[in-house]
Amino acid sequence: MAWGEDFLQGFFGGQGFKDYAHASKTFLTNGYQYAPRNKFLFHCYFNINTSVNPVLANAFNTTEKSTIGLMVKSIQLPKYTIDTETLNQYNRKRIVQKKLNYQPVQVTFHDDGGDLTRSLWYYYYSYYYKDPTQAYGPPAFNGSIGEMQSLPGFSYNNRDIYARDRVVNDWGYIGESYDQGSAGGPGTNSAGDQNTGKPPFFRDIMIYGMDQRRFAAYTLINPIIKSWDHDTYSYSDTQTPMQNSMTIEYETVKYYGGALGGVRPDTNVMGFGDPAYYDNVRSSLARPGSTQTVLGQGGLLDAGIGIVQDLTSGKGLTGIIGAVQKAGTAYNTFKGVDFKSVANEEANAALKTVLKNGVPSVLRQIPNNTGGMIFPVNTTPLNAARPGDRNYSGPVTTTTIPGGNQ
Repeated sequence: MAWGEDFLQGFFGGQGFKDYAHASKTFLTNGYQYAPRNKFLFHCYFNINTSVNPVLANAFNTTEKSTIGLMVKSIQLPKYTIDTETLNQYNRKRIVQKKLNYQPVQVTFHDDGGDLTRSLWYYYYSYYYKDPTQAYGPPAFNGSIGEMQSLPGFSYNNRDIYARDRVVNDWGYIGESYDQGSAGGPGTNSAGDQNTGKPPFFRDIMIYGMDQRRFAAYTLINPIIKSWDHDTYSYSDTQTPMQNSMTIEYETVKYYGGALGGVRPDTNVMGFGDPAYYDNVRSSLARPGSTQTVLGQGGLLDAGIGIVQDLTSGKGLTGIIGAVQKAGTAYNTFKGVDFKSVANEEANAALKTVLKNGVPSVLRQIPNNTGGMIFPVNTTPLNAARPGDRNYSGPVTTTTIPGGNQ
C-alpha cells in the first residue's frame, strides 16, 4: 500500500477488526516451503543383508522387508553430541571440537499377530548368538519361530559343570562370517579368501519423512541392536496394544532428499506405495463429472475440460473412449439436478469466503484446467538456491499441481 493511501486510511479510519498476516507470509510462501513437517507422515525401510545367509533370504523376501517398516509405531531421528574442550588463549576462552558421537536411536514396533517383528528379533538373535539354536525338550523347541516339535533336545536342568562329555558346548556370540564355500560368494572376497568378521545383519535403516510430495531421508549405516524390549502382559490394561521396542547404534548417517514420484513412489522411497498394502485406486470424488458441483473438484467444469483433453490428446480410440466415459459419468451424476440451485449455493459459499478471508485465499480455491488447485511452487532443482538464500537471484514461479491437495 502506497504511503498516501496508508495515511488517508489511518486518517479517515481503519479497516476494522483484522489479524496480521505474519504466519501466512511465513508458512504459505513458495508452496508451503517453510511449513513444519508432520510427525505422522513417515516411512521406514529395514535393509536386511539377506545375501549372507540363505535362512535370512527365505525369512525376509522383498515384500516382507517392506512390511517391517509398516509395523513401526515411532522411530527417533539421529542424534549427535560433540566432545569439546575449552582452552585458554592468554585468558581468552577458546572452544575446540574433538569428536563426534552418534547417539542411540529408539524404535517402537507393533507386536503383530503374524509374528513379523518378533521374527525380526529372533533371526537377529540367532544370527549373532548360538543360544537360541540349542534345542530344549523333550518335546524340543529349538527356539525357531514355528510350532513345537517332538525332537530330542538338550536338558538345561542337568548340571554338567564337571561332566566328561558335554552334549552342547557352542554358546554365545558367533563372530565368524558365513561362507558358502565358493569364491566370490557371501563371506569371501573377490579372490575367494575367507573374510574376517561377520557381515552386519542390517545393511542400513532408511527413515523417510514426507511432506508436499517430497521426502527427507536419513540413512543409518550398519546399525546394531543395543537393546530389545518385549512388552508386558497385564490384566489391568485393556486399552493399550502390545508393542516391541529396540535401541540401535549405528556407524554414520547419510542425508538424502527428493521428489516422491508419481506412478512408482517406491523408486525413490524404498518399499513405499506397495500395492499389496496401499490403495492406489483413485477416489471417485476426484474423477471428472463424479460430484454434483459446477466449479469444485470432479464437477461439471472438470468433466468438460477432461472431455476436450481426451478428444484432442491424439490417442485415437483410447481418447474417444475416455471422453465418452467422462460424459456418461457426468450425465449420470447430474441427471435430474437443478443446476441453478447448485450454482447459487456455490456462489453464496464463495461470497462468504470472500467476505471472511479476502480475495487472495479464494483464488486458491478455483480449480484449474487439470482439476487441481493452484499453489505457488518452487520449480528450481533440488540443490539450487531458494528464495531467502544469500546466493538466490531467480524469480519465484507458480505452477499447477494436478489433483490438488490430495
